[in-house]
Amino acid sequence: MSDLIARAAMDRRITEIITPVIEDMGYEVVRVRLMTGKESILQIMAQKPDGTIEVDDCAQISTAVSAVLDVEDPILDAYTLEVSSPGIDRPLTRLKDFDQWDGFEAKIETEQLIDGRRRFKGTLQGTEGSEVLIEIEENGEPITIGLQFDWLTDAKLVLTDELIRDVLRGRKDAGQIDETQFDEVETVLDGSEEEKD
Repeated sequence: MSDLIARAAMDRRITEIITPVIEDMGYEVVRVRLMTGKESILQIMAQKPDGTIEVDDCAQISTAVSAVLDVEDPILDAYTLEVSSPGIDRPLTRLKDFDQWDGFEAKIETEQLIDGRRRFKGTLQGTEGSEVLIEIEENGEPITIGLQFDWLTDAKLVLTDELIRDVLRGRKDAGQIDETQFDEVETVLDGSEEEKD
């Protein structure tokens, strides 16, 4: 299986430690990255099975994960823990993500060259077995190609007005934002589309 959730060996080790804790709380791990530099940051992206997560959820996950990491102590240096949502232009790290976001625009990168390229941008068309389907432009014509999930090194949604509208509609339907807030964003999005024309 592809290592899109946890790419480096240390990320995979941390994922093994924290996943049972996060899943026991009713959440899913989307991505884990330990970024080192002047300051080390452990970034954990998580969500509920329905794809949502609130600030309070992140705080609860952070407290639980901190406790287990203090005991296991896999990271030698000091680090800052960041627990967040995947965001609107989220990374696609699991095969099921490609089905969930079928019809939306995405960027996908592969480890090896495929027909002379590693980067693909187009509209997701779900999955077929272990293949991710994406519709791309080839010589001015739309074609759907299949990429083995194991070939992928990176995949994320492209931030579009359609994506923002869909995510906000989901939050409105769940009662997380009210009609007025939704209408204000719709007005802004409609205005930006008029400027493009």
